[in-house]
Amino acid sequence: MRYAVVVFIACLVAGACSTTGPMLTKEDLRARDDEQRLWQRSIEEQQVLDNSGFVYRDPELRAYLNGIAGRLQPPETVATMPFRITVLKDPHLNAFAFPNGVVYVHTGILARIDNEAQLATLLAHEMAHCTRRHALRAFRDFKRKKDRLAVLQRPEPVLDGDLAALLGSTATAATVKGYCQDLEAEADRVGLEMVLNVGYDLKEAPRLFEHLTKELEEEKTPEPFFFGTHPRLQKRIRNCKEFLRAHGQGQEEGIKNTEIFLRKIQKVLVENALLDLKAGRFTSAYRALEKYLSVNPQDPRAYYVLGEVCRQRALESDTTRAKEYYEKAISLDPSYPDPYKAVGLIYYKEGEKGLARRSFESCLLLSPHEPDSAYIRGYLEKCDD
Repeated sequence: MRYAVVVFIACLVAGACSTTGPMLTKEDLRARDDEQRLWQRSIEEQQVLDNSGFVYRDPELRAYLNGIAGRLQPPETVATMPFRITVLKDPHLNAFAFPNGVVYVHTGILARIDNEAQLATLLAHEMAHCTRRHALRAFRDFKRKKDRLAVLQRPEPVLDGDLAALLGSTATAATVKGYCQDLEAEADRVGLEMVLNVGYDLKEAPRLFEHLTKELEEEKTPEPFFFGTHPRLQKRIRNCKEFLRAHGQGQEEGIKNTEIFLRKIQKVLVENALLDLKAGRFTSAYRALEKYLSVNPQDPRAYYVLGEVCRQRALESDTTRAKEYYEKAISLDPSYPDPYKAVGLIYYKEGEKGLARRSFESCLLLSPHEPDSAYIRGYLEKCDD
């Protein structure tokens, strides 16, 4: 299953619905029927995601995220909205919610944010989509626009009950992009109220969106999906700061839990750095590894991956820095074969064949059956030329 499928599913079902209060009118009964179908569709799509290989499985992290969601959740929604947070292995900065309270968070955004207060802002925003029943509101608006959608989508009409077809068109999603901005603004406001009620530091909320803005500037890429259906980030930052002025000025500093947050996501930092490295996102990978080393300064694997970032990025002085990181990894764990191979390749390219030979021999001694053993032996023979 490709990343695009994950994003596509997120786009179509982002937002949510929680059935609360009496439903007495025919219109209310129709809404309940639509809502039930949205929930059933959500369950089906979640099964696809959960079996896709994209799920990042870390029971301790999952318990931590669900604990934060439990504290954020308004008491009046506990009986009807069983929130569940799941992490997906993807380096892009994204999160989305299904109507039934299942929230998916990418490793990319976990690696980028700084503390629990920013994490709470993210989760509360997605949870607000659910408690405010945004998916139901958007879907019923879709149905009211079905004639327009049919023209934009395809020649044949879209049936009211054909939820799969209705949600299966990117054109459909595009027709309500402006309306979704209103829902996103409401989710920001309601989410910030949740964050405030728990006692998190409100000053961290706009910093979450500033991280997202910086990501776009650094990567020099078009807006990813997460931003495409959300209000422009600058507007969201202004909205956060206005909320802060109205509710947060003069208050004592709230909860950040920076150290706890970093301990809980430390494994994510390295795993996502590898995903960033594979995608050529060197700045993001380097930043995550530096953050990881602030918690685990003696981890040889992190230094090895930092060396890989520098070697593949190949900016001025990166070769020197890569060698330093590889040597640091070796000094921390002389039995770790990967940095021997990596630094050996650098030495060979620099013409230091004696140093290259020693590095390659150490790698093969430590891992004689490694997949690249034939490749390394080829370089050893060249060192004798």
